[in-house]
Amino acid sequence: MTQHFGKGCHLHLIDGSAFIFRAYHALPPLTRKSDGLPIGAVSGFCNMLHRYVEGNTGPDAPTHVAVIFDKGSHTFRNDMYDLYKANREAMPEDLRPQIPLTRTATEAFNIACKELEGYEADDIIATLSCQARDAGGRVTIISSDKDLMQLVGGGVEMLDAMKNIRIDVEGVEAKFGVGPDRVVDVQALAGDSVDNVPGAPGIGIKTAALLINEYGDLETLLDRAEEIKQPKRRQTLIDNRAQIELSKRLVQLDCNTPLDFTLDDLEVRDPNPETLLNFLNEMEFRTLTKRIADQMGVEAPAAPEAVTSGTDEGPAPVEMPAIDPESYETVTTADQLATWIDRIRERGYVAVDTETTGLDEMKADLVGICLATDPGQACYIPLNHLASEGEGLFATEDRAPGQMAEKIALDMLKPVLEDDAILKIGQNMKYDAKILKRYGISVAPFDDTMLISYALNAGLHGHGMDALSEQYLGHTPIPIKDLLGSGKSMITFDMVPVDQATRYAAEDADITLRLWQVLKPQLHTKKVTTVYETLERPLSPVLAQMEMHGIQVDRDTLSRMSNAFAQKMAALEAEIHELAGESFNVGSPKQLGEILFDKMGLEGGKKGKTGAYATGADILEDLATEHDLPARVLDWRQLSKLKSTYTDALQDHINPETGRVHTSYVQTGANTGRLASTDPNLQNIPVRSEEGRRIREAFVAPQGRKLLSLDYSQIELRILAHIADIPALKQAFEDGQDIHAATASEMFGVPLDEMTPDVRRQAKAINFGVIYGISGFGLARNLRIPRAEAQGFIDRYFERFPGIRDYMEATTDFAKTHGYVQTLFGRRIHTPEIAAKGPRAGFAKRAAINAPIQGTAADIIRRAMVRMPAAIADLPAKMLLQVHDELVFEVDETAVDAVTEAARKVMESAAAPAVKIDVPLVVDAGQGDNWAQAH
Repeated sequence: MTQHFGKGCHLHLIDGSAFIFRAYHALPPLTRKSDGLPIGAVSGFCNMLHRYVEGNTGPDAPTHVAVIFDKGSHTFRNDMYDLYKANREAMPEDLRPQIPLTRTATEAFNIACKELEGYEADDIIATLSCQARDAGGRVTIISSDKDLMQLVGGGVEMLDAMKNIRIDVEGVEAKFGVGPDRVVDVQALAGDSVDNVPGAPGIGIKTAALLINEYGDLETLLDRAEEIKQPKRRQTLIDNRAQIELSKRLVQLDCNTPLDFTLDDLEVRDPNPETLLNFLNEMEFRTLTKRIADQMGVEAPAAPEAVTSGTDEGPAPVEMPAIDPESYETVTTADQLATWIDRIRERGYVAVDTETTGLDEMKADLVGICLATDPGQACYIPLNHLASEGEGLFATEDRAPGQMAEKIALDMLKPVLEDDAILKIGQNMKYDAKILKRYGISVAPFDDTMLISYALNAGLHGHGMDALSEQYLGHTPIPIKDLLGSGKSMITFDMVPVDQATRYAAEDADITLRLWQVLKPQLHTKKVTTVYETLERPLSPVLAQMEMHGIQVDRDTLSRMSNAFAQKMAALEAEIHELAGESFNVGSPKQLGEILFDKMGLEGGKKGKTGAYATGADILEDLATEHDLPARVLDWRQLSKLKSTYTDALQDHINPETGRVHTSYVQTGANTGRLASTDPNLQNIPVRSEEGRRIREAFVAPQGRKLLSLDYSQIELRILAHIADIPALKQAFEDGQDIHAATASEMFGVPLDEMTPDVRRQAKAINFGVIYGISGFGLARNLRIPRAEAQGFIDRYFERFPGIRDYMEATTDFAKTHGYVQTLFGRRIHTPEIAAKGPRAGFAKRAAINAPIQGTAADIIRRAMVRMPAAIADLPAKMLLQVHDELVFEVDETAVDAVTEAARKVMESAAAPAVKIDVPLVVDAGQGDNWAQAH
């Protein structure tokens, strides 16, 4: 039954052109398998419509809806001004045949589809909005087009579906500096280069808004132009009045477009299952067809057999041939490679992977390169495989026949891999980029499927190629151990026969390309494109450069420390044996447990499944309050770890060619966005103990240079003050107070000038503990005070700062509802365990509460790192390390102050302009001949 449009009705108007172009650019080129018809834009468009329909239920759902399209390119505005939109690029050829199919798709979903010859879609939207507003209804325009912002207000709002941001009157004012009723005046002055609206030469949006706000409206401004004091601006307005007035007529939307339908014709209607499913099936969108059929409770139409790759998330899955490792080509001649290069240039993108003799990018040799241009079309270029002859002492190794000369292949590939117009696609592309850089090739630009997966699904699953292939493609790749073996008999890749190498290596490139086609569009649908494009992708080459720089390490210093630690450990062992009354292996948890709980009779002994007592650090810390022996064992363990993990192991990591240690940073190592450092891990060097801090003395600057450390001061507490909106904490940071003393003063009522170190220490423990969801038990252990007293501190903390508890509860509720939490920059950290029961529930809740804070801090330093190379490009400095909130540079002695100033400016402004944080970000700087002095 048709519902007459009036008060209580809600009209949704979808900007169809915006949907089409977003869908077109979000997906790689797709074609219908049966006839080669381009269908990429239609695929994305259908998925966007489906998600729109699914997401608009409940009390705020629309009662009326229409998708509005442009019809033709000539409108009444071209009659006014023949150069209107004259600079628009021609429609891509593969998009042209898809335009009518998007209309058919809209009708198949049983949504009103409207267009009108001679008028733009914006005019139809304007007319319908005015009609609905006059009838007492509400309107939501689903678009981010600035030209439509003149319609906002009085029950009309806009929704930027891409960013999930609603645009109201305040949003328009933030964009234009004026209210919606004066947007056309500002646009008339500023013009529009996209639509070729001339405007007033030299006047932009900001200046236009200032003028309109001063004079009230455009007509008054033009009438009183003689009064303007600035001569150039005054003359511009006088000389170009006719052009400005024309511009206003061009940008003013027509609210009286002659429509041949009414609002009542736009009532929401359920789709006809047969019509919709037949259309989707005809387009060969098999996954979407099945999904909608299941939702409708009907049987999906029969489809021709084919392989479908993808998941139920995101735009339509990519239709792909089955993965067949036997189909790949081995490229052994320049003519073959030239054919592949032509194909790459034609496609505009290529998946790339390197095969090497090892995992250390600074030492591994290049063995071969694999490429893929389409699913199933991949090749391997063997360069340095060996041929083995004979056995035992008589075995010889030489270069295997039937391979391209390395120099010829790399010379041919270099222009393609360095071409800005060709996108390179990789899985963990940082590794391949570093390998190729050592061979004189600077790969750019590139996409990384590992980083795309991380931006999409941090916290849900791993991001390695094998796991992604199984999850998204339903295919298990050839295991590397099938080629290399394992253990002592393990070989390097250059010893693998070329035919086997081709199957394995080309499959990697093929899978990587397929993953890119499946995952890349989901960045848009899950609204994390900005996370990938501003935080993940640009950081990768920055990290690669840092890793290749490395940091100089003094082997003699490490050796001396190892000897000193060994002597201290021996002295501690003697003391431990004396306290125990007998000798035993201090490094044996089993023997230690027997001494502590059987012989000495200390309380708290718990045996595990093996029958041995647990002697973890938490147990020993509790026992240390009762007896000296467990305290000395903790000291011994700390020295043992420092010696084995750092002072001994770091010597093995010094590169013999550079004299430096080259750590590798893992972008996907932590769900919150924090970087992980491996081979060796330089982020976990202890800094709380004197011995741990001394290890940093071995990291040194070369002669004539200094190490410079810049470290964010209490950044997570600052973010907490902002996110939880704690006025007292924000004011303390704004005033530059000692935040721990300020917290203690607020909690305990102690004036700042009477603060004791002990009270401040308690407040510090609570400040940092709350961020990580510390319990009364945990705080009691940290402060070595009774549990009841510690819980009292926490309770008082929440009483004084109630916003923190509100933040915790709101964050937990959000996680339970959505399955993820977000940083201020839109990074999603998934929380699949948030609904768990028992001990896991507490951990999941604490992780969810902490993730937006730690993740935002991680995002801020990532933004700083991305901007840093440009900021110090003209200075004699290199960025070497990132350790959580700290960046370490190597700088010429003469440039320390200049680099400090430049780097501090970047770090302290890193959140802007994306996020405005209510408290200042402060960076502490230090410099010295070694890292210990600098930090």
